[in-house]
Amino acid sequence: MVQRVMWLGAIVTVVISVAAMVARYSQENSAMAADEKKAKEAQLAHMVFFTLKDSSEANRKRLVDACKKHLDGHDGVVYFSVGTLNDDLKRPVNDRDYDVALHLVFRNRAAHDRYQEHPRHKEFVDLGPDLWTKVRVFDSDVK
Repeated sequence: MVQRVMWLGAIVTVVISVAAMVARYSQENSAMAADEKKAKEAQLAHMVFFTLKDSSEANRKRLVDACKKHLDGHDGVVYFSVGTLNDDLKRPVNDRDYDVALHLVFRNRAAHDRYQEHPRHKEFVDLGPDLWTKVRVFDSDVK
């Protein structure tokens, strides 16, 4: 009888140990799968080209400064730049129908979506009617 109880205790111990190892392995696999999914998720490039009502140097600077004030430093942005059309590059393939270009790359689509709803972004959009006549937006998944 004592031997049976000892064997039963040993079997229970082994079963509990195996169950704990399986649970730990499952948790580690879930964490690794989540990390892999995150690593594979595409970043989102958000390129915006503005054509100004008055494309004077002062207005170009005004828009560049507004972009820096309202659009830089948002959570989830991995790259930000803003600048003006390069006047020297006039090859047939160059699209020259803009004055200011804004380039943002977001960590993922969710970061982009939060940026779109952010009050600083909305303040920037409200400046539009006074500054530009046309805005072209190019969004693409990038890795």
